[in-house]
Amino acid sequence: MPSDQESTSMSPYRVLIIGGSYAGLAAAANLLDLSEGRPPRFNPTLERDANLRYKVPVQITVVDERDGYYHLIGSPLALASEDYAEKAWVKFEDLAAFQDSAVEFKQGSVQAVDCENLTATIQAHGSSEQYEQKYDFLVAASGLRRPWPVVPQSLTRAEYLNEAQTNIDATKAAKDGVVIIGGGAVGVEMAAELKMVQPDTKVTLIHSRDKLLSAEPLPDEFKDAIAPLVRSAGVELILNARVNAVTPSPTDPNTRTLTLSNNTILTASHVITAISKSTPTTNYLPASALDTEGHVKIAPTLHFTSDLPGPHARAHFAVGDIAAWSGIKRCGAAMHMGHYAAYNIHQTLLARLHSDRDYTPKFLSLAEHPPMIGLAVGRNAVTYGPADGVKSGEEVERLMFGGDLGWTICWRYLRLGERKPAAAPEVEEAEKTEVVDAREGLRKLEFNEPERLEELPAEGRRAVVVASAA
Repeated sequence: MPSDQESTSMSPYRVLIIGGSYAGLAAAANLLDLSEGRPPRFNPTLERDANLRYKVPVQITVVDERDGYYHLIGSPLALASEDYAEKAWVKFEDLAAFQDSAVEFKQGSVQAVDCENLTATIQAHGSSEQYEQKYDFLVAASGLRRPWPVVPQSLTRAEYLNEAQTNIDATKAAKDGVVIIGGGAVGVEMAAELKMVQPDTKVTLIHSRDKLLSAEPLPDEFKDAIAPLVRSAGVELILNARVNAVTPSPTDPNTRTLTLSNNTILTASHVITAISKSTPTTNYLPASALDTEGHVKIAPTLHFTSDLPGPHARAHFAVGDIAAWSGIKRCGAAMHMGHYAAYNIHQTLLARLHSDRDYTPKFLSLAEHPPMIGLAVGRNAVTYGPADGVKSGEEVERLMFGGDLGWTICWRYLRLGERKPAAAPEVEEAEKTEVVDAREGLRKLEFNEPERLEELPAEGRRAVVVASAA
């Protein structure tokens, strides 16, 4: 095995990642680490694996419709606070972690993928022209198509700031208050964050069922814990009532009248509908790769399970929300998948480079996971996991969301602000607060809630918590 200082003159392997959110960036960042002979940033304890110190040339191309990384789970706060909106979207070109010639970002949308010829057809942003992109490995991480107000619909940071400001201005000018229709995760968090940021604004949340988050496969104990937190945040809550009509006031163009199924009549200056269904953005993939809902059928190793021709079967991966896997869609799970896909691509490359030594790739495999979730409700949060049950309170919010809907947590976990993350120094086993290995440790960190990884017991210790997606 060559030393970790040895370079190679071979052409780089081309890795195309479709989507630059949690899963896609996790795949890119961890693969960049591995290709340069560093342990993956999500698991620095792999530093002791000599196989991972061999440098493998890669050229990573990330294609995304947006021009930057957007902290999706922060949308409820980004649409209520100018200061938060400013930091929630960071242009890809400003991410220090990817200031590397081995990584390229392209703004555009993938129109088609030819899995047999390893070619993607891409339409550049703002252009009707299309071009082809060859690849050796493909990671589909384009996520779900989410309507407003789940996420802003803008594709550039400048447009997004205008979109967020329009909503913020409307809520600040709402003399008759704001009504949010829909008591799913987005509606709950939007109502609570808005009331926290604008305490003088009357905020009303209306839900058609008797429990909030009624559509989620979660126990009643969790759902019953949400309403008291919503009310304690100062939000007026109306349950078991459907909005039958929203009509403009004949006397005031800035006022809306809402008629509910229980014959209640409300007035509001601003109405936000938070009822929607997100759909997988997988129309660029072959139909054989998808299930009936449009999610990509994957093996535990993140490979496509559809029949692909010959040697290309293991060249295609799907990660994040578009992957057909168990559990509620969450950013922690998405990053976990991205890390595993990067590791498994690197293992495949090691096997190719050392075929003369009969190297057997050691793939990481996902485990099935039951529903779990973390929900921010203003200064409180409520979580559910099969191991710990239901927990709620201010400490839960601090641990799960860090006071900013997980922006700092995700930024630091992905290490987006670091040019080249330094490997963790050697430490004695007894000094570690938690033993983390390639499979169980990362699975525990990225799936179970609330878990913390204390990487370093000495100076520079970094506590990492992976928040749930709303």
